[in-house]
Amino acid sequence: MSEHPSEHPGYSEKDVQREVSELQTKSATAARLFDIRRIIGGLFVLYGVIVTITGLTDDDAAIDKAQGININLWTGLAMLALGVFFLAWLKLRPVAPPPDAVAGDESRD
Repeated sequence: MSEHPSEHPGYSEKDVQREVSELQTKSATAARLFDIRRIIGGLFVLYGVIVTITGLTDDDAAIDKAQGININLWTGLAMLALGVFFLAWLKLRPVAPPPDAVAGDESRD
């Protein structure tokens, strides 16, 4: 049994193309939403803020325990920098839509 759209009475070729185009758009949106750079960057920024605040409020005993280095402060700042790097990378180099979706959009104009 063939699955060609013209053999189904309720579907035209245009309906099938529109449905495929909508699915490609949803897929591209999901790819941008769940980009791993967004997740990693967001988590590093969140944890970086928490660890930096902890480093700013450390007492002398905690600093002496780390041989005089405020390890929470430096680690928190490094985590913040890495998180901002990932988010900037995402903003400067976004995920490109698949070439088929771009070609399909141009042919409808």
